[in-house]
Amino acid sequence: MSTLALLGIGAGSIALLLLLIIRWQVHAFVAMMLVSFLVAFATGMPIGDIISTLIAGMGGTLGSVAILVALGSMLGRMIEVSGGAASLANRFTQLLGPTRVPMALTAAALVLAIPVFFDVGFIILVPIVYGFCKAAGVNPIKFGLPVAGIMLAAHVVVPPHPGIVGGAAIVKGDIGWITIIGLAICIPLAALAQVVAGWLNRKGYPMLPTTAEQFAAFGNSEDSTASKARSAPGVGTIMALILIPLALIMAGTTGATLLPKGDSLRNVLGFIGSPIFALMVAVGLAMFLLGRSQGWNRERTNAIMESALPPAATVILVTGAGGVFAKVLTASGIGAALSQSLTATHLPLILLAFIIALALRAAQGSATVAIITTCGLLADAMAGGGYSPLQVALLTVAIGFGSLGLSHVNDSGFWIVTRYLGLSVGDGLRTWTVLTTVLGLAGFALTALLWVAVA
Repeated sequence: MSTLALLGIGAGSIALLLLLIIRWQVHAFVAMMLVSFLVAFATGMPIGDIISTLIAGMGGTLGSVAILVALGSMLGRMIEVSGGAASLANRFTQLLGPTRVPMALTAAALVLAIPVFFDVGFIILVPIVYGFCKAAGVNPIKFGLPVAGIMLAAHVVVPPHPGIVGGAAIVKGDIGWITIIGLAICIPLAALAQVVAGWLNRKGYPMLPTTAEQFAAFGNSEDSTASKARSAPGVGTIMALILIPLALIMAGTTGATLLPKGDSLRNVLGFIGSPIFALMVAVGLAMFLLGRSQGWNRERTNAIMESALPPAATVILVTGAGGVFAKVLTASGIGAALSQSLTATHLPLILLAFIIALALRAAQGSATVAIITTCGLLADAMAGGGYSPLQVALLTVAIGFGSLGLSHVNDSGFWIVTRYLGLSVGDGLRTWTVLTTVLGLAGFALTALLWVAVA
């Protein structure tokens, strides 16, 4: 099939998906599965491979997301019901003042995002965001949008995240320089995320009914009311439940960075630093510490944890369907066709790097895939161009910022953010997609300025 035909099918599939979800109110899970089938048929994918491709897309996404969402939701529910989220929010509001809380939360999110994957970190922070928003009497999007934005920015340009690390390995980029550049640019982006999110939130966005019910019930459930009769857990306890899994993940990251492959200590640190194990530890500690302080028996604890799963199920299923759609777009050759057509334009290398990564991100949804694919396409040009290690690092960071923009319906992160913040698909495109694109463009602009300075 010709490149033009593949590009037309790709554009048409995204347009159809948006029409199904926004105009005709088809459930996102059903719409993405339907369009995935249509794309597979339209691109001539062998009929015997279609179902296996769809299963691979669902399994590949949920293999990492489902467990994390479930454990993170249980942890957040126990923190909420115990009164811990409200206690933490009230304490920090008193210390910082209501006007400083959003920026402080965004800054904390940037630090959290360095060792922790985007989806894990955001899920961990959701109950804290809810608690702060409850205390301030505002919609969760007010605080949650800039938090999610800066966390994703760090995810795409700051090692040890897999996309930027894998891309650096392909182009032989210096991890040290990439880390310094990525962090330095993310700091002003955190402030920009606050400004852009504030501008996007100048009008109110109605919450989805399920999220509205969840947010309204946050801290007001029968279990929460019963817990209020007891003293809420201390701020130190809640901070420990948040920081302990982060410390474990950071230990795993440090071991992977400093120790050689095959080293026994590295393997141990890698195990205890895996997000799944770290969250399991946090859930276990929450069961013990919060359960003991609140007087929960085994049945009450299990009931509270069980109540966290229905809201999480929708997030899991919709996220998995996004993985299916992304897998079909990749397997059909649409992503490759797009990158090849852009490479033929002969633009300046740093601009080309950004545009290819941005286009691949928009076409297939995964920032990691966009980074690694773009680095593979441009590896020869970067190797043969006589560039310094600093310049190679800047080119790699430009690719990372390209993968930040245009997060939309084929991105699992889009569904995680919009569902937890209660945004419809249309409102998600008006807010989350716009924010990620602005941050990506701003990050690239700063990278390009550094490129000019060192050229």
